[in-house]
Amino acid sequence: TVTFVWVSQLGMLLGTIVYVNAGTQLARIESLSGIASPQVLGSFVLLGIAPWIAKAIIGIIRRRKAYAGFTRPKKFDRNMVVIGAGSAGLVSALIAATVKAKVTLVEAHKMGGDCLNTGCVPSKALIKSAKVAAMMREADRYGLTPAEPEVPFRAVIARVLDAVKTIEPHDSVERYEGLGVDVVKGYARIIDPWTVEIARRDENGAGGGTQRLTTRSIVIATGAEPVVPPIPGLAGTDYLTSETMWEAFAQMDAAPARTLVLGGGPIGCELSQALARLGSEVTQIEMGDSLLAREDADVAALAKAVLEADGVRVLTGHKAVRIDGKVLVAESGGQEVRVPFDTLLVAVGRRARLSGFGLEALGIDTDRTVITDEFLATRFPNIFAAGDVAGPYQFTHTASHQAWYASVNALFGTFRKFKADYRVIPAVTFLDPEFARVGLNEREAAEQGIAVEVTHYDLDDLDRAIAESETRGFVKVLTPAGGKDTVLGATIVGSHAGELLAEYVLAMKHGIGLNKIL
Repeated sequence: TVTFVWVSQLGMLLGTIVYVNAGTQLARIESLSGIASPQVLGSFVLLGIAPWIAKAIIGIIRRRKAYAGFTRPKKFDRNMVVIGAGSAGLVSALIAATVKAKVTLVEAHKMGGDCLNTGCVPSKALIKSAKVAAMMREADRYGLTPAEPEVPFRAVIARVLDAVKTIEPHDSVERYEGLGVDVVKGYARIIDPWTVEIARRDENGAGGGTQRLTTRSIVIATGAEPVVPPIPGLAGTDYLTSETMWEAFAQMDAAPARTLVLGGGPIGCELSQALARLGSEVTQIEMGDSLLAREDADVAALAKAVLEADGVRVLTGHKAVRIDGKVLVAESGGQEVRVPFDTLLVAVGRRARLSGFGLEALGIDTDRTVITDEFLATRFPNIFAAGDVAGPYQFTHTASHQAWYASVNALFGTFRKFKADYRVIPAVTFLDPEFARVGLNEREAAEQGIAVEVTHYDLDDLDRAIAESETRGFVKVLTPAGGKDTVLGATIVGSHAGELLAEYVLAMKHGIGLNKIL
């Protein structure tokens, strides 16, 4: 009771003062002219700005608490230091340079991060080659004579890597230095809230000394890395991940004879179909009951059917137990299943890169990702995180989206801060046909107790789909139960689903109802 009383009185003190002052001034009015007196006007101004004053006081108290034990430099070398040159880091550095801030971008490996070098770009290039091979086999769908394609795998991968090289200049050191960014190759470690130590590395990886920079703000954009599960025997195999497989594939004249893909998420599904179409005998193992676990049951079922149609052996409900040489032993229904392989591809997910950057020593909170507030700030108001390292999404476009909030708040947060907006986050799994979604699906609506109406349209009834022999799939749009037409979410499975989804992304972002779309 005592605590409640003193906390309540202290919390209301500022409000009490300004309200009593305003009431006192109003009570002294004796004529109409008194309404416009400086005292009365001043009392109303105080009423208006009191919340801002209180917010500023709370902010000062929080900052003093967060920075206790640290000494703020009297001057700074940089306005911002960005750690990591993936999508989030590149956008953060670009925004800082655009407003003429002094910004240093630190990258230990390759500019462009996972998306350019090992993720989006090479995987989509591989998927395109695989799709062409499938179209050749299925040419009779278009009234042509089918033909079994010859797949010079080394040449296919060479094309993939050439696509990466062609795009590299967009994310290069030269381009960003030309834009005004100080790009440093090396390993960054945060020493205190305003100091970053960089262990420099040259192009060959050799040490180049240590540099310390003081900075007003820091953006952590260190990305994510593949998860490698603790399966007995796995360490003794030459397993591949989405990061290491490209170099290995570049040395192969043919697709692996037998490929085992561990994982039923988007990465595992995309690579399973692509490798199967390029001539590999693929077995895909997923511990859960279905592929694409976050999607609706009908979506997951269609994904499995699509993969099996391309020759992938899909084993859901199978838990990897151990690896004996070139055989994976899985358990399903109390029975052991042995799956031989030549190449093992681990694709069970990705985790944030958190180690080696000084986060632990500073007490920056982490729990699978860097913990941030709604403005993407850590426990230190001048240290922000964006992209895969911040979560909750692991998409390139979301990383860029977060980077805007992190960098703008880092540079201008003293004057105004912006809350990161996650209301409309689209995502596509690049199977053939594509699986695209934005907003709620039926599974999530049921879990959250949201009553919805589902508008469902099968593509086999669509003239364009029939004309192009691309009738697999459907469109599902969720709106609130009761007749309202607000779009809560949309799922599209079909050819070009990623592009078709854009209409619903725009509608959800700007509140355009389903009736207007129709």
